Amino acid sequence: MAGPGGAARGRFAVVGGGIAGVTCAEQLAAEFPSEDIFLMTASPVIKAVTNFKQVSKTLEEFDVEEQPSSLLEKRYPNIRVIQSGVKQLKSDEHKIYTEDGKEYMYEKLCLCAGAKPKLIVEGNPYVLGIRDTDSAQAFQKNLAQAERIVVVGNGGIALELVYEIQGCEVIWAIKDKAIGNTFFDAGAAEFLLPKLTADSPETPIECKRTKYTLEGSEEKGRPRGASDKLGSALGPDWHEGLQLRGTKEFSHKVHIEILCEVKKIHLQQEFIQLQQTSLTFPKGEKNVEADEVLWPVYVELTNGKIYGCNFIVSATGVVPNVEPFLDGNNFAVGEDGGLEVDRHMHTSLPDVYAAGDICTAAWEPSPVWHQMRLWTQARQMGWYAAKCMAADALGESIDMDFSFELFAHITKFFNYKVVVLGKYNAQGLGSEHELMLRCTKGHEYVKVVLQNGRMMGAVLIGETDLEETFENLILNQMDLSAYGEDLLNPDIDIEDYFD
Repeated sequence: MAGPGGAARGRFAVVGGGIAGVTCAEQLAAEFPSEDIFLMTASPVIKAVTNFKQVSKTLEEFDVEEQPSSLLEKRYPNIRVIQSGVKQLKSDEHKIYTEDGKEYMYEKLCLCAGAKPKLIVEGNPYVLGIRDTDSAQAFQKNLAQAERIVVVGNGGIALELVYEIQGCEVIWAIKDKAIGNTFFDAGAAEFLLPKLTADSPETPIECKRTKYTLEGSEEKGRPRGASDKLGSALGPDWHEGLQLRGTKEFSHKVHIEILCEVKKIHLQQEFIQLQQTSLTFPKGEKNVEADEVLWPVYVELTNGKIYGCNFIVSATGVVPNVEPFLDGNNFAVGEDGGLEVDRHMHTSLPDVYAAGDICTAAWEPSPVWHQMRLWTQARQMGWYAAKCMAADALGESIDMDFSFELFAHITKFFNYKVVVLGKYNAQGLGSEHELMLRCTKGHEYVKVVLQNGRMMGAVLIGETDLEETFENLILNQMDLSAYGEDLLNPDIDIEDYFD
């Protein structure tokens, strides 16, 4: 129905057609079947959750599918998809102005506008940003003409991308010592590495099970504040028993430059004027040759090396997409640029909620949960935000959703099933923790993070069947000191202990 000045009115409005927004709108539509739910999205397609499966108490698996918004309106006749970007939010008037010149009034609003790729440089045609596995697949198609690309970034997306790319040289620049830093430690990275090079399946090799201490020297040199942001580094002995080649280079066509970032990007003309030397694709440690080929674009790394390539992929994480909403509204914004939300997904402004990548969890989290901008959390937050909006609208109280008790994520890397639980990289645990490891090369990798005898996190790669047991052990914080090394002994069926 129309409000004053021709504004359409709805009890609930949601901005964003991604997982968080769509999940939020669907949940509101189900709870208030006679109310119009406005869903505003700049794109003609929305992202829907399909094949949802609850794997355990906290682990869930689902596919993400792009669908025309008409399908969503068919499923929920009271959702009105408004295909237009948001131009302005006037929160004091409870009004949204869309790019197409219309205005909408709401009682409660949820902002789910996601995040955008954090580009190394803006506006350079040779720099492509990638922010989810969708765009990674689309990108694979554009690769056809490329002979060499430079990939920058060390999260899940970079990892997937480098694995997918075939028939093209890849220079992979990472700021850490080992690949896949957001999801893994160096040990897991080394477990996965052979997959980048594998032409034939390797024979499984058991590696010794040991406890690991942290690298001492680095810990001390780090400023106090920095340590809680970083995961744990494994001690110098972690790779004993794994037959490794150096991380520096391996077959396929991937070369990793570690501990470096992009210093500058030069277009071909600029590079010629520099009169510097660029390098060929490294064939071995010593064998570094000057490149005779002229490339469209050049990347100068902080380690002094320069490589030419067809284009650069920036897979360096995301920035919350808060731009359209800040003007004229006094939002509390988190350190990472997201809209701060409390334990009911409520922003600092009345009747405005936020969920998914755009928000920053500003409540005191459970000791084994942390925010990470992932599809699973977008779905959980969108669902829970709708529950909170509904409860507020009806004057009811609501408990924090169970999915925020324990960080749990299931994914696939290099065709292995990967489960990460709790503080799987010892995030924020300082040096007061120990790691236990069991790994069979080419088969499985199990890492447990313990603090004071209690399990705080785990990484499971391969078909380990340990996720439910470990989930329970982290949730109930049972003292495991008595089990010692047997906790990961492959000959002992750990599930029998803890049923």
